[in-house]
Amino acid sequence: MRTSVIVGAGLVATPFLLVGAVVVGAMSVAAGSSAATSSTVGRIADGTVPADYAVLMEKSGHMCPELTPSLLAAQLYQESGFDPTIVSPAGAVGIAQFMPGTWPNWSSPQDGDGKQDPRNPADAIPAAARYDCAIAHQVSGIGGDAVSNMLAGYNAGPGAVEQFQGIPPYPETQNYVKNIKALEQAFRAPDPVLAPSQMAIRAIAFAFNRLGTPYEWGGDGSDGMFDCSGLVQAAYTSVGITMPRTASEQWYTGPHIPTDQLQPGDLVFYATNLKNPGSIHHVGIYVGGGAMIDAPHTGAVIRFDPIAAADYLGATRPQPLVVDAAVDASTPQAKRPAATPGQTPAPNQNPAPNQNQNPATAPAAPPASTKKP
Repeated sequence: MRTSVIVGAGLVATPFLLVGAVVVGAMSVAAGSSAATSSTVGRIADGTVPADYAVLMEKSGHMCPELTPSLLAAQLYQESGFDPTIVSPAGAVGIAQFMPGTWPNWSSPQDGDGKQDPRNPADAIPAAARYDCAIAHQVSGIGGDAVSNMLAGYNAGPGAVEQFQGIPPYPETQNYVKNIKALEQAFRAPDPVLAPSQMAIRAIAFAFNRLGTPYEWGGDGSDGMFDCSGLVQAAYTSVGITMPRTASEQWYTGPHIPTDQLQPGDLVFYATNLKNPGSIHHVGIYVGGGAMIDAPHTGAVIRFDPIAAADYLGATRPQPLVVDAAVDASTPQAKRPAATPGQTPAPNQNPAPNQNQNPATAPAAPPASTKKP
């Protein structure tokens, strides 16, 4: 919910002209642009990770060529939603979801307190990076994408990757790899130029057609009314992109865009703590000219507002693959139910590399998961 902006008279007086110009101009840009290219630097975008954790990920995210800080951030978000206290139904612990039997192989007291605690991100984040890189080294002789093989090894164990000479045929592991590689874009510092899409312009048109609709807390459009994130979700669903429901989840649906590179259709976010994205409380759809369409708060209507405010956190440009991954990651691995009888889930975090069963003698089906379905 947003309460701090005041709409300028000039902005309100010309909304139809503003949106018309923005839509036409943005469509021209989109028509003449190419898809954004991937960056290989992997620096974490500001505001995507709690500040203390971001420092640890930046420090640990270059331990091997296969790992970057932004990839490590996406992986830990998928694992735990950055919750260092979380424990999975199978007993995996902390932000990196180490099983108790695996943790001693990779732990090291990084924070100077002399303790090795999987619940302490200062210990667990470097340990996750060490484990990733050890897996990458062990499976380096396997063909295919080295990053995918590393991530698959974290989820299913490096022995399973060796056995199948690549990503094992476990739905959980295949989704895990796909989601993290897509989510990495949401955590990566932005590329120099990213163009708006036709879908973004059509999403603006959906929101524009709801101007004047009363705000409703929790509104998702089912009764014709919306709250801030409900409007965003409905606008993008109307063009075939199923967004997560909450503003804090929508923050991870695409690359993050500097304010001077905003394009129509970008999502703009506001937080009570600019160093912690978990404090996001409002989102709007940028339309150009320093303005957004948003559903501000109880008692207001969907309207144009200026984006400038002291609690402005940043902007995201939704991308379909990243959106799909963000929807999935809105339920972290650690919160997913344990396997039910009859399922054949992927095992997770086998013992240290080189302690797995010989692939030549490994059973065709993996044992029941010790961590996640």
